[in-house]
Amino acid sequence: MYKPTLDYAQQQDKEDKLAHLRAQFHIPKDAKGNDWLYFTGNSLGLQPKQTQQYIQQELDDWAKYGVEGHFEARNPWMPYHEFLTNSMAKIVGAKPIEVVVMNTLTTNLHLLMVSFYQPSKTKYKIVIESDAFPSDRYAVQSQLKFHGFDTEEGLIEWKPREGEELLRIEDLEKIVDEQGDEIALLLIGGVNYYTGQYLDIKRIAEIGHAKNCMVGIDLAHGAGNISPELHDSGVDFAAWCTYKYLNSGPGSLAGLFVHEKHAHNKELPRFAGWWNHNKETRFNMRQPFDVMPGAEGWQLSNPPILSMAAIRASLDMFEEVGMEALRAKSEKLTGYFEYLINQIDTDRIKIITPSNPKERGCQLSIQVQHADKSLHKKLTENNIITDWREPDVIRCAPVPMYNSFKDVYRMVEILKTLL
Repeated sequence: MYKPTLDYAQQQDKEDKLAHLRAQFHIPKDAKGNDWLYFTGNSLGLQPKQTQQYIQQELDDWAKYGVEGHFEARNPWMPYHEFLTNSMAKIVGAKPIEVVVMNTLTTNLHLLMVSFYQPSKTKYKIVIESDAFPSDRYAVQSQLKFHGFDTEEGLIEWKPREGEELLRIEDLEKIVDEQGDEIALLLIGGVNYYTGQYLDIKRIAEIGHAKNCMVGIDLAHGAGNISPELHDSGVDFAAWCTYKYLNSGPGSLAGLFVHEKHAHNKELPRFAGWWNHNKETRFNMRQPFDVMPGAEGWQLSNPPILSMAAIRASLDMFEEVGMEALRAKSEKLTGYFEYLINQIDTDRIKIITPSNPKERGCQLSIQVQHADKSLHKKLTENNIITDWREPDVIRCAPVPMYNSFKDVYRMVEILKTLL
């Protein structure tokens, strides 16, 4: 049973088997040297202290070997992306053949839609959440337009019911049941960026596939946060960024998943480059294109090693701890946060994120009636870093890697005074 006291929070931190991880991150500090209360890992994760060492290793090898670093570096650059595959596959619940780290999120979504959005004159529509992250909306609208379809007619929105904030899976089922013969693709955010709702990915795949629709998932707010079990879900493809919960640094590379059932289908349309060509003959230079099997078959160019070094620094921490332990702490930490928010004696506050821990990650979206961005500014002035979303929502993500129960307690105490 949770308790609304500082002593309780400090005791939980003493008993936390992952508490030591906090010391392995750089925690931003104020002018007096005090730690900020950082709750925006859902936008940009904090920097692991070992990241600098990992990047410096590649800089040193570049200086020492020049081009020969592709083969002679301590971590040879030629196969460098392969060093990330197994760890990343574990995080998203995939087989290694299904995962590759490459490009950035929206670029990967477009490359995947080249293969998995194959509209006909009658089956061409795309389903997204009504409050999908804007980049997903822009991406699918541009795909519709590129293929010659009207963006308003071709885009179907899965909406919450009147007066509700959360999506209901039965409403998606109704949409696909009634319009499935016209729907070519479902592209859904696995965890909604605004509400923090974790959707039933496997059920979404079943609904789409029942009407011969392709199903893709944007896991920008899911990878490193929840356990999506992508292989078992049966979705056709997924993509995610690594700079949020995966702590790889601003604008770092993204991840891509293509289900094993598509791994050896060389007839799938796709864009080509020399990095998705057979690695055994890649440097022959005069061979006809021979696409690699699995997710690697969607690569185009040789990868940026310095970004991958930062990703490897973070993934090594995930490998050490494991998603099961992180999820267990996340559910407890976020549950404590929810409990404290609900203890505030005001009717102005409402948590719009699902209360069921299985239907959310570590983000809580707190709606504050009659508030504006000045509340967010006041939080910032009190060294609390959260994320404001119009019109009246504060997004807070106590990340199990580096946030503590004491962080959560202090944040809520300050929020109470501001209200």
